[in-house]
Amino acid sequence: MEGDFIKINEWLTPLSWLYGLGVGFRNHLFEIGILKSKSFDVPVISVGNITVGGSGKTPHVEYLIRLLQDKVKVAVLSRGYKRKSKGYVLANKQSTAREIGDEPYQIMKKFSDIYVAVDKNRCEGIERLTSDENTKNTDVILLDDAYQHRYVKPGINILLVDYHRLIIYDKLLPAGRLREPQSGKSRADIVIITKCPADLKPMEFRVLTKALDLFPYQKLFFTTLEYDHLQPVYCGDNLPLENIPEDMHVLLLTGIASPKQMIVDLQPFVKDIRPMTFADHHQFRKSDLRKLNEQFAAMPEPKMIITTEKDNARLFGLEGLSEEVRHHIYQLPVRIKFMLEQEQEFNEKIIGYVRKNSKNSILAKAKDDHKSKDSNRAGNGPRTISFRNN
Repeated sequence: MEGDFIKINEWLTPLSWLYGLGVGFRNHLFEIGILKSKSFDVPVISVGNITVGGSGKTPHVEYLIRLLQDKVKVAVLSRGYKRKSKGYVLANKQSTAREIGDEPYQIMKKFSDIYVAVDKNRCEGIERLTSDENTKNTDVILLDDAYQHRYVKPGINILLVDYHRLIIYDKLLPAGRLREPQSGKSRADIVIITKCPADLKPMEFRVLTKALDLFPYQKLFFTTLEYDHLQPVYCGDNLPLENIPEDMHVLLLTGIASPKQMIVDLQPFVKDIRPMTFADHHQFRKSDLRKLNEQFAAMPEPKMIITTEKDNARLFGLEGLSEEVRHHIYQLPVRIKFMLEQEQEFNEKIIGYVRKNSKNSILAKAKDDHKSKDSNRAGNGPRTISFRNN
């Protein structure tokens, strides 16, 4: 059921109250203009959440990339959480997960025709992407995990809410997992409830819609997870989940925020799942690899290892994996799927925003072909907009 992964540490509630004062004061400074949010002349779409931990940001960013990459020049800008580098870094073929972070590295490896950059200062990162010679043809920037980075005012602010960690049931850090009060959802133009069960009933959609209590300018969408074929990390062929032998023993290796959903999703295909879990964004050490080798060697045949794309970004190429592990380890790619036949509506909102605000893309050219004669008047240039003003 919704909210079933939430754990509240009630004894830490006083600290949550103090934390809330600090966050509320910061947000108030932005609301009254003492701290400034900057708009840009390039379409900017932010994807983020108000909770600590995974809500499906990377699969949703990848969905946006697939939607836009044939029409515009896409750039993804991330903080690059837990990377070892500093400042602005534009990813290239030689970049590593340690240099740019595991999630940007995953995106870079999957999408060769886009720009991937990291910068803790998102304003500076956007300015570099739009002014540097190698990237100034950027048409749209996707901000990964930037909902709390209020120094940038995105044209579309997408808030992701995990079905299993609904913000209406959660509390502020450190008692709960909220980064800011749930009232922060008011800044979102689009709210997506992610990781929904595929068999969600119509009544449940209505209950969730009422519970979130969004404003009229906000649009609510629902997505669920879909898995592609298992992909061998080192050698072998792709393997559909439904083709996993019934007697297979699986070591599930994860260093993500919420591995429980992955376990639930694999249970229809695998009877024996043995989780080996680490903290989110865990950097694998030699001792971890030894433990992995030993645990896998002790498992009965037939056996295999399944890991996530994000974990593989940190694991691939490390020395210390046994040959047995290398021959039996697979990554499981994940995609999102819109529910309630909402995909077209979502796509039209995104493409319409980019078309209206892009300068150099195919979409902008199509728009220019239909401009009226007075379209070159001052004030008709690209601008950052919000659906609430549309």
